[in-house]
Amino acid sequence: MIRVTGLNHKEIFLNAEHIEKMEEVPETLITLTNGKKYIVLDSTKEVIDRIVEYKRKIFSLDL
Repeated sequence: MIRVTGLNHKEIFLNAEHIEKMEEVPETLITLTNGKKYIVLDSTKEVIDRIVEYKRKIFSLDL
């Protein structure tokens, strides 16, 4: 799960594995594989950085 900030400035946690695409319109529009859409205040770069960090954590060999 990654943390993003909704338009109401509250945290939303999304399953990074279900993100299908992102667009800047100018806020970031995240579309999930089930068709649900979320508009967030975080930039696409911030969201991508969080996805990369999440992937590093789950695939890390440091146990």
